[in-house]
Amino acid sequence: MELGIGIGWRPEIAAEVESLSGIDWVEAVAENLCADHLPDSLVRLRERGVTVVPHGVALGLGGADRPDPDRLAGLAARAELLGAPLVTEHIAFVRAGGPLTASPRLEAGHLLPVPRTWDALDVLCENVRIAQDSLPVPLALENIAALITWTGEELTEGQFLAELVERTGVRLLIDVANLHTNHVNLGQDPAKALDELPVEAIAYVHVAGGVEKNGVWHDTHAHPVSEPVLEVLAELRSRVDPPGVLLERDDAFPPGAELAGELDAIRATLRKAADAGPDRAAPRKAVPSADRGPLSSPAPGPASDGSAGTGARTTAPAPVPAGTRDRTAVAQTALLSALVAGTPAPEGFDHRRLRVQSRALAAKRADVVAKVAPELPEILGDGYRAAFLAYAGSRPMSGGYRRDALDFAEHVLIAGGPADPVARRRLTYWWQDRSGARPPRRTTRLVRAARAVLVGK
Repeated sequence: MELGIGIGWRPEIAAEVESLSGIDWVEAVAENLCADHLPDSLVRLRERGVTVVPHGVALGLGGADRPDPDRLAGLAARAELLGAPLVTEHIAFVRAGGPLTASPRLEAGHLLPVPRTWDALDVLCENVRIAQDSLPVPLALENIAALITWTGEELTEGQFLAELVERTGVRLLIDVANLHTNHVNLGQDPAKALDELPVEAIAYVHVAGGVEKNGVWHDTHAHPVSEPVLEVLAELRSRVDPPGVLLERDDAFPPGAELAGELDAIRATLRKAADAGPDRAAPRKAVPSADRGPLSSPAPGPASDGSAGTGARTTAPAPVPAGTRDRTAVAQTALLSALVAGTPAPEGFDHRRLRVQSRALAAKRADVVAKVAPELPEILGDGYRAAFLAYAGSRPMSGGYRRDALDFAEHVLIAGGPADPVARRRLTYWWQDRSGARPPRRTTRLVRAARAVLVGK
């Protein structure tokens, strides 16, 4: 399906998106939409014939666990509500721990890279197949940006994506900003990745901005698109004419005129690359057979005309070998625990990069909690960020961001804060209004803290 030129729809820029000319489609974060009701802005866009694609961020298809049925059902419901031609997600893990490791569940609150190994590929392919069978439309998966890399990887990014497509028939969402990020941070060549991946499987392309600090590229989605990212887009366009290209912006939103300027730069880059010569798709380098994991035999898949299910699968993924999920779970839990719980770094990881990633995760938690619970920075004032970062340094996120906000408020109250009696009273009432039932021991501690606050009025 030809999508054209699009932009990421966000509530903060809904009016600007509606006023932009030449927008063929938009992408909305699936988890930010109700399953049975659309924002008025998206309703108006759909009435104008603008396609809306739901973009998921919470499935964690690269994780050791099988996909959560409720999350899959939610993504399917949003696809049907939007009349979307496809849905998208990420090649990443976002949580670890739990029954497979007999350890507490940990949430990253962020997309983390999966190791490019045969074990991880086996797990990912089975998870993708489960997701495909649960969704009413085709699925496309996005490559992610990374600050860290796993040791002992057995495939390049292009080979990993090619194997994924070969085994599952899944489409690809290629983020050229993420290819640039991995070039700066990990030394990975974007051109080589583009040469090796199956460009014919691309559903659409993301373009986004970031910033370099101390030699590390941060994929912020809060800065203008840089020239090196546009150069990677041109490299991709020299190989294939992508069905769609979309500008992403998630924070520090500029005026509509600046968004229009970035879209114009994307259009100009695509035109220039197209005019430079015919599309060239370089032959992909095969993975040496001696190094390959066991590929399953070909099997017929659903129809590839997009009329049902997820499209054709060229091979049927074999069941994940015994022990593979367990090994994946142990490795991912060890890494995530080091990032969010301060446990020792797994062997082979760059300790400096892990510290950078850990600080980035904590900062993102602080930013998102401030958005989902704006009363907290209002009540705590200038002390909010320092207090939250201190809290995040020793208390991993075990649920979503709303749960994180409640746990943070509870932590502050139990610790006797905030110092101002009026702020303590406001924070207590805020927590009581939203907390619901809690485990008895923790509730008792909080009630005591709350009573101390009220007595001190």
